[in-house]
Amino acid sequence: MDMGIRITEDGPYIVTGGVPIYEKRIVKRDGVYVWEDGRELPQAEVYALCRCGKSGNAPFCDGTSHKRFKGKETADRRPYGERAEKLEGPGMDMLDDVRCGKAMFCHRHGKSTWELLKQSDDPDARNELIRAACECPAGRTVVMDKDGTVREDRLEPAIYIVQDPERNVSSGIYVMGGIPITSADGEVYEVRNRVLLCRCGASRNKPFCDATHINAMYKDTRGGSIFRKK
Repeated sequence: MDMGIRITEDGPYIVTGGVPIYEKRIVKRDGVYVWEDGRELPQAEVYALCRCGKSGNAPFCDGTSHKRFKGKETADRRPYGERAEKLEGPGMDMLDDVRCGKAMFCHRHGKSTWELLKQSDDPDARNELIRAACECPAGRTVVMDKDGTVREDRLEPAIYIVQDPERNVSSGIYVMGGIPITSADGEVYEVRNRVLLCRCGASRNKPFCDATHINAMYKDTRGGSIFRKK
């Protein structure tokens, strides 16, 4: 079975193809944000991930969503290149589609991705810019050389269930490595290297995270057993 994620109508994300799943925490070390291993999660060929924010067995679905969740997908489905604004720097350019989960990887050593872009003719700033852009789980930013060559890490397919202890909230579902995501109406979203899906149920840009989990103070119940509907 091929790797993929299918969004069900007012229900969970169904993940197929044995996609590896991990819990990761966002932590700050030596001036940069990095991933830290969280608890171990069970692996399976097929599993259902909660997207309503109400499961008692997070990150997996326990059937709660089918009772009252309204999960209509509202995100712009145009390709990233059509949505994103091109920003120019002296040494590199960057695309930015403003689709943000506030994971903070765009801040390195006190400078933001956008500040680093303005200094991109400096080799050190250039390297920091590439790292800041490539590590954004939402895929908001993509940097390129002046000749158009994209600087992007090649990520292996995997899912991170994200925890944000600095804010004491649970963040989204980081889908990496070009895993296809199919909408409830059967349309396949543009396949991308990095996207962040909502799991608090409150995003105004479903299925993608828009950082609403922060104001909502969403904290998952941290169950962690794969739910099998009887």
